[in-house]
Amino acid sequence: MTDSNGPADTPTRTTPETMPAWEKRFRAPRVSLPDWAEDAPDRSLFVSNATGTYELYAWDRATGAQRQVTDRPNGTTDGVLSPDGAWIWWFDDTDGDEFGVWRRQPFHGGPDEEAVPGLEPSYPAGLAIGRDGRTAVVGRSADEEGTTIHLARTGEEPVEIYRHPESAGVGDLSRDGSLIAVEHTEHGDAMHSALRVLRPDGRTVAELDDTKGGTVELGLEVLGFAPVDGDTRLLVGHQRRGRWEPMVWDVATGEETDLALELPGDVSAEWYPDGSALLIAHSFEARSELFRYSLATRSLEEIATPPGTVSGATARPDGSVEYLWSSAAEPPVVRSTSGRVVLDPPGMKAPASVPVEDVWVEGPGGRIHALVQRPAGATGPLPTVFDIHGGPTWHDSDAFAAGPAAWVDHGYAVVRVNYRGSTGYGREWTDALKHRVGLIELEDVAAVREWAVSSGLADPRRLVLTGGSWGGYLTLLGLGTQPDAWTLGIAAVPVADYVTAYHDEMEALKSMDRTLLGGTPEEVPERFEASSPLTYVDQVKAPVYISAGVNDPRCPIRQVENYVKRLEARGAVHEVYRYDAGHGSLVVDERIKQVRLELDFAARHLPGAQD
Repeated sequence: MTDSNGPADTPTRTTPETMPAWEKRFRAPRVSLPDWAEDAPDRSLFVSNATGTYELYAWDRATGAQRQVTDRPNGTTDGVLSPDGAWIWWFDDTDGDEFGVWRRQPFHGGPDEEAVPGLEPSYPAGLAIGRDGRTAVVGRSADEEGTTIHLARTGEEPVEIYRHPESAGVGDLSRDGSLIAVEHTEHGDAMHSALRVLRPDGRTVAELDDTKGGTVELGLEVLGFAPVDGDTRLLVGHQRRGRWEPMVWDVATGEETDLALELPGDVSAEWYPDGSALLIAHSFEARSELFRYSLATRSLEEIATPPGTVSGATARPDGSVEYLWSSAAEPPVVRSTSGRVVLDPPGMKAPASVPVEDVWVEGPGGRIHALVQRPAGATGPLPTVFDIHGGPTWHDSDAFAAGPAAWVDHGYAVVRVNYRGSTGYGREWTDALKHRVGLIELEDVAAVREWAVSSGLADPRRLVLTGGSWGGYLTLLGLGTQPDAWTLGIAAVPVADYVTAYHDEMEALKSMDRTLLGGTPEEVPERFEASSPLTYVDQVKAPVYISAGVNDPRCPIRQVENYVKRLEARGAVHEVYRYDAGHGSLVVDERIKQVRLELDFAARHLPGAQD
């Protein structure tokens, strides 16, 4: 066993000419889709890894000036611009533990200050900033008080306007500041939110709840108030036809306008700045596309984007659309429908990778979609990595990912499975994993594994099961429940002991676990036992590599240690790497170190693996 702790080793610097392609993909500067201030659209905020750590950057489009806003050892990604562009709010936690306070600083620079004096540290549960420059709606989550929402005004004590033991969050604040939309799960189902609209004094204006009156549980989400003064229309996401779609709800009159978009996949939307149209984002079978929907003519017009994935998009005041695009083969870029690249970071460019192939496999719950990458020109059988996505309510897509590309560079095929529980394939597919949590997803992974072997792609003697977060959980659970199927396992920030994880994790995740498993560990102990990797640790045959953040609030370190102790007691082959961060790392050197350790573990334990 190897056991290591602490920050990344001091890296050995190489020049771009000598650096391997996989490392370049991590080091190459990249940027997020820039957010912009509603009333000052030349003022923007984005995230970049230009310094080697992901931090927030301000960008004045009028002058072209950019400056780094935050500078913390473990990075910063949560930031919001005030509508007038005067302030940048950012969330300040401790070494990635996600527990902290909002701070703010002037757009053009200056000292940070606590944004809402009087509020104790907590986990964030949404933020909406008013156009008056002095009002904010702040959501907070903490174990001892559930979720609270406060109205905060500069120079005044924050006032609590909402409290409930179950999870909730701030959705949006209307343009004139008179209405506050809240997503809540007071009914106890953390997978399906209901909506409530409040006045600033906490009085309820309207409610929308699709979880009532039927056996099928449906969710709602806030997409945003109309960007017009006095307008009481709220853009809402719903699941009434078995997938996510938008509708317009007038919270004053109760009128609901169904857009009835004839698109097969999940659909999200946001307002154009003048409120006359909607920017539609359509996700279907691991790809995405954009449309403009005119509210006056109820017509849908496609916005041309290359094949691949749009990770974010926004409509600008001039009518153009900016979007962050990538594919499995091509690195991300922020483009505009005006034909230009919006924001091109200087320095080294990320090398391309190989395209992704689509595979459909018949599984126990229906057709399973998997994405496959293999080294250019390679034929099977190949050493194959099953890289399992997190979530579980997430999905792999035809998007650029440096991790899978690193495996391909080293001669592996990579298979990514959108198992039951994944988004983008309809509500029933996403909701299917309840009560038999983990076991259902692994049935789908097993079906795709059988296809990979029988098709000649994968060498059954050289199969790696890996993933991070929920994917790390499925890795450990799969190694114990399918011990003869996998040659080795690599689990990053995993759930390893479900009962201990439940008691140590943040309150919002406790609510999700109660929904998934139907209760607490004390109420449904048999379900927690059946779904916990710790239950099957004695059946694990493959070498196991685990990495974990010591400050992780989502997959806390104590439950990982419980699993590791059981491996140690058996004398099982395993290695553990602990690092000083939370649920993953925002430091590029640290992330490269982790990938290098994973590649090295596979090279040492996989028969015939390439160095």
